[in-house]
Amino acid sequence: MTDLRYPVGKFTPPTSMSESQRTALIDDVARAPAALRAAVSGLMPAQLDTPYRPGGWTVRQVVHHVPDSHINAYVRFKQALSERTPTIKPYDQDVWVTLPDTPATPVDVSLALLDALHARWVTLLRAMRPSDFERGYDHPEYERFVPLSEALASYAWHGRHHVAHITSLRERNGW
Repeated sequence: MTDLRYPVGKFTPPTSMSESQRTALIDDVARAPAALRAAVSGLMPAQLDTPYRPGGWTVRQVVHHVPDSHINAYVRFKQALSERTPTIKPYDQDVWVTLPDTPATPVDVSLALLDALHARWVTLLRAMRPSDFERGYDHPEYERFVPLSEALASYAWHGRHHVAHITSLRERNGW
């Protein structure tokens, strides 16, 4: 049986990255907002409040989590491009999805936020030089340096990962 936590598989950091691979990952980041919007299109409130797996987050929590996560990613990219190996601030995503704004905010607000955020982020990503992707940040939770090439791959995966949580739930439930 497929692990419902990882419908597109676990993230594996790339060992190297060609220009065409980098372009494809940036294209994945660019497509993420539309893919997430399509994944939740037509869902009723009760469906949005359904966990994507037993013990997992609800669809609503997933939708709000993606821009929360990607805002942090965007800031991390900006810090890595403007500072010498910054140490980033981790956050507890499991706590963030339980904060009062998650159930109180319509998912359309987070979808619009993701659209705007990705417009800026993709503009930045497409303007970066290959050497810029060698820059990075220290991640205190991982206790290591994370190059922006790896961060790009991780967040491209992250968007696909959460869209698949929702689309696989829809398939399983016949929505």
